[in-house]
Amino acid sequence: MYKYVDNAGNVKYVYSWKLVKTDTVPQGAKDDIPLRDKVKQIHKDLEDNIDSFGGDMTVLELVKKYISQKTGVRQNTEANYNFVINIIEKEAFGQKRIDKVKLSDAKAWLIKLQADGRGYSTIHTVRGVVRPAFQMAVDDDLIRKNPFEFQLATVVGNDSVTREAITRKQERVFLEFVKNDKHFYSV
Repeated sequence: MYKYVDNAGNVKYVYSWKLVKTDTVPQGAKDDIPLRDKVKQIHKDLEDNIDSFGGDMTVLELVKKYISQKTGVRQNTEANYNFVINIIEKEAFGQKRIDKVKLSDAKAWLIKLQADGRGYSTIHTVRGVVRPAFQMAVDDDLIRKNPFEFQLATVVGNDSVTREAITRKQERVFLEFVKNDKHFYSV
């Protein structure tokens, strides 16, 4: 056990079955990071004024906090925010603590979304909300770096296609109709 005082003045405790890496874990106990490694990380976080436990916040809670600070947005933007929240609520990734999310976890989650049938534009929208939410956590000293700071195209294939509303031929036929129709015709 290690006892320390965090930057907010609260007494905190951390535990581990192992003091160093080579120690064995008792049978039936969960293997964990050695206590000395935890203490090093705590001291580094305290020095950098980082909350060692990410504020005990989940990805879903972080995104909701980020969205709650977005006031005066258009109705479509608000609908997109709710859409993203609904996706995150259904995913196990949404219950993951933000201080435990690594770059590889973020990439794997976006790949999973595509494998589950989500389109590139949907994934782009989700990342467009999650990325600034994690940046807010970085700015608030809850985490050290943003795991969503990567190019989306390097992780998820862009399967979207450009849709053409009407062909050139259809456009000419329509304009000819408007030109010659008695109702639309203007002198």
